[in-house]
Amino acid sequence: MRWLLTAAAVVFPASLPAAGLTSPEPLQQAYELILDARFDEAHQRLQHACPPAPPVGCEVLDAVTDYWQILIDQENTSGDARLVAKIDKSIGSAERWVAREPKRAEAWFYNGGAYGTRVLLRGLRAQYLSAARDGNRIHDSLRRAVTLDPALSDAYFGLGLYHYYAAIAPAAARLLRFLLWLPAGDRTGGLREMEQTRSQGLLLRGEADYQLHLIYLWYERQSLRSLDLIDGLRKRYPHNPVFYLRLAAVQGGYLNNHQGALQTYRALADAAREKRIAAPAISEVNARLGIAQELTELCDANRAIEEARTVIALRPSAPYAALARAHYQLGLTYDRIGRRSDAENAYQHALAENPPDDRLELNSKLRALLKRPLIARACR
Repeated sequence: MRWLLTAAAVVFPASLPAAGLTSPEPLQQAYELILDARFDEAHQRLQHACPPAPPVGCEVLDAVTDYWQILIDQENTSGDARLVAKIDKSIGSAERWVAREPKRAEAWFYNGGAYGTRVLLRGLRAQYLSAARDGNRIHDSLRRAVTLDPALSDAYFGLGLYHYYAAIAPAAARLLRFLLWLPAGDRTGGLREMEQTRSQGLLLRGEADYQLHLIYLWYERQSLRSLDLIDGLRKRYPHNPVFYLRLAAVQGGYLNNHQGALQTYRALADAAREKRIAAPAISEVNARLGIAQELTELCDANRAIEEARTVIALRPSAPYAALARAHYQLGLTYDRIGRRSDAENAYQHALAENPPDDRLELNSKLRALLKRPLIARACR
């Protein structure tokens, strides 16, 4: 009997790394709820997901939940400290796991994921040096993960993001990469890795779609491809206002389809009024401001003014700089129809209402508009 146990230990050593992800289904379900902005349901799902899924997986997704909540009003920094605490907790747990089981691909995958959420937040807050350092940790962790388990498709998403952005970084960022000893980039390879997760991943398909829509829009100049991706996300996750806003931004800002953008903003407004969407009060304000913007582009000034004035009358505390944005949009509309004194008055009100930290950098735009009229297609 002893020889049989010895032989079994040789054939099936205790250190043999486990393949794939442990019980990913409940985490996948939680991630779907996160992307659909059903955050309370996601938290409840995570309470019962680990075990059987690894506890670190739930800690990482708990932080991801808070990150997506921040995206609904992304310039509002009041939730940052809470999110940072959750991220740091997940990083600590993941680092302990890889120290215990350095040959387990899953441990390295979640270690990369824990740092990934911090990179997203630091990028959102323009903390680029810190984000670059974390990017190196992500790259190393996920490279270890796919070396141990090449079939771990979700790990290629973070690798692809790193490789793509490292390749397209401007010269100053490439110098920073050299000084920090960061791995080099690969634009084509990065896209291929992200597309692999999009087609084969278990957890990160929706997240891959979101990041790829930004890449195709901003850097690859494939606006129609970006449109397909973000419209798909809006249809799959109808409770998330972020996808409505991104879709309208692509339609109006990049494809000059102002009628399409107007319809998207109106659909968001309807969903907000009927409370079919997360953060309905914030969503309604964003929708009205978007409607005013697109009506101005379509030379429907009277209704644009009505929408902006409705937001001003509400005096909303959220989203960030809502009142300043409403006065700013009102001024743009007045300028379009030649009502210069009314426009200047609106710009002055926007300056007065703009938050002191000016995270949207409105003040410089407003001062420029006060010095000279808007130079754009006039409506008469």
